[in-house]
Amino acid sequence: MRRADRLFQILQYLRGGRLTTAAQLAEKLEVTPRTIYRDVAHLIGSGVPIEGEAGVGYLMRDGYDLPPLMFTPDEIVALVSGARILQSWGGTKMAAAAQEALVKIDTVLPDDARAQVGQVNVHVLDTPWQDGSWRGFLDRFEAASENHIRLRMTYADEAGAQTERAVRPLGVWFWGTVWTAVCWCELREDFRMFRLDRVLALEELDRFRPTKEQTLRAFMEAEAYCR
Repeated sequence: MRRADRLFQILQYLRGGRLTTAAQLAEKLEVTPRTIYRDVAHLIGSGVPIEGEAGVGYLMRDGYDLPPLMFTPDEIVALVSGARILQSWGGTKMAAAAQEALVKIDTVLPDDARAQVGQVNVHVLDTPWQDGSWRGFLDRFEAASENHIRLRMTYADEAGAQTERAVRPLGVWFWGTVWTAVCWCELREDFRMFRLDRVLALEELDRFRPTKEQTLRAFMEAEAYCR
């Protein structure tokens, strides 16, 4: 991440008067606390009204604003609704990111637009099978598909029969009630979709190199051909 981008992100995390430690900022931005100390010192030297100190935390006083985000009322409804859906139906990281996005949206919008956020009457109920395990599996499948990491999983079919599978994750799909992972199944030597609420255990293996025959595009083309 470029330093300019990192400085902007620090400002976003400190908005809203929330006390945030250098360790928390370092974890979010994947740098060392020492880097955060230098960046905060640079921002303070540039006139940004940041208060706090190392070991205690930092916050930004009211009165310092970046240009406000401008959204139409329909865009505000879409953003807030999407974030709320991910809070209830997304993975652990997705839910946390959605909450952070709502905080940022609320702090950077003009007053009239901020009032519209509170008036969005779209709410989401928790899933009936929300025991928590699927959230972590969703995060891991999504990361594995992005980083091309093979996974070994214990999977239960509809009847409850368990199998061990080595798979190459290609993507995750949401069907309105359940998440599924699209994978290349090494046991079947073909594409398979696995419901994440039926995954019992998951283990990372080695990296795999994608081929044209084993991609999400190839899966979608095969599905279209079968129809």
